[in-house]
Amino acid sequence: MASYQDRQSFIPFRRQDIIEICLREGKLTPPEAEQFRSFAEIFTAYVHFDYQKTLENLKNNFAPIDPDADTRHFEPPSALVAGQMETSLIQDFTKTLKNANYKPLSEEDLKAAFQQDSLIPLKTDVDFNDFEDGRMLFYHRGLTRDTVVLRKFLKKKEFSFDVFERVVLLIKFKGTDHFKQKKKKQESQNFTPGKLYVYLYKKIPKYDLDILFPNVNISMTWKDLLRFGIPAISAIVPIILKALPNLILITGVILYFAIGPGAAEKWGATDETMKNLLPIITAILSLGFVVGSYAVKQYLNYKNKRLKFLKNVTDTLFFKNIDCNGGVLHRLVDEAEEEECKEVLLVYYFLLTRGEFTREKLDDEIEKWFEEKFQTSIDFNIDRVVERLQNIRGKVNGGREEASLLTIQSNGICRVLPLVVSKELIDYVWDNLFNYNKT
Repeated sequence: MASYQDRQSFIPFRRQDIIEICLREGKLTPPEAEQFRSFAEIFTAYVHFDYQKTLENLKNNFAPIDPDADTRHFEPPSALVAGQMETSLIQDFTKTLKNANYKPLSEEDLKAAFQQDSLIPLKTDVDFNDFEDGRMLFYHRGLTRDTVVLRKFLKKKEFSFDVFERVVLLIKFKGTDHFKQKKKKQESQNFTPGKLYVYLYKKIPKYDLDILFPNVNISMTWKDLLRFGIPAISAIVPIILKALPNLILITGVILYFAIGPGAAEKWGATDETMKNLLPIITAILSLGFVVGSYAVKQYLNYKNKRLKFLKNVTDTLFFKNIDCNGGVLHRLVDEAEEEECKEVLLVYYFLLTRGEFTREKLDDEIEKWFEEKFQTSIDFNIDRVVERLQNIRGKVNGGREEASLLTIQSNGICRVLPLVVSKELIDYVWDNLFNYNKT
């Protein structure tokens, strides 16, 4: 059983498609195929009910810090209870992400991704100190490679970059005191201090991860600073060098034009002086104008790049945003439920139709099946599935025996119950989810 760092555990097919793919292999007789369909139906219902409890816990714990809440709290929780609810939310949310086959990206990996060149070269900065400790989660699922053609220096050049198919971001900002210390005005922020935000995006380039953060700051790159600063300095320095030796004379020139020759004469600005000085001043001003114009042009280029960047941010947040806040909780629970059903049905089907395997061999067989049948490489999570099937226990054979859906023999061989018995076991578990009638 190999572990792959460059593979995703996500199964890129719908649960219903997995069922159809398995059945079309023809390894089950028509009666067995119908039994498998009905087993998949009742097992899916059971998993759905199980995840419904997870969703309710997430919703209840998210309610006090939901920035989009349109309901009032009948009895707001105390600070201590609210902190405990928030901790439980983070734990359940993280577990749900992993069950949905998302992978974490650490703060260090995020910062490294920020260093990658963007299509619009601007300096961006995200202050991670704005977030509460332990209240920043970044998960992704699905990594592809994309290529665009850009024109650089009159030549077309291909630009390749990594793209995350799905990105989940959870952040909680520190309170208002933190941002007051930073002298940040509330009206300049597109977030509320002290609130927790959850976002779900699709198809986000790895170099664009920074624009997903509401507190991203945009500024010039060092190239922009050089292009803007050097011409500006070039324009100012000659003027200063010319003016320093003749500071008094320059004052006289100003008075000459502002008041008249009489007032400027004692400062050395006579008619004869002005005849010799005017060409110098004209040349200096002309040089300053030309170089200053170039600096202004470079600054306008930067402003245009900034506008393009902001448009890119707007397009990303608008067109690539799948859901936010409470809606993300619903969607991720549904995705986790879907992934678990696909994984369990595959393991059950393989053990039912291909004989006995150790968990390591079974993991390899399923990964090989995806590669040969769909040219798709995945890192199947066999341990989680085996543990799940082992923990589903119930009465079978008319209630005379208790069994697990999957058992592991002393030699490591995994076995599942026959279809009819498996359905009976799930039916028993389903009937006993609630046991209020004790009479």
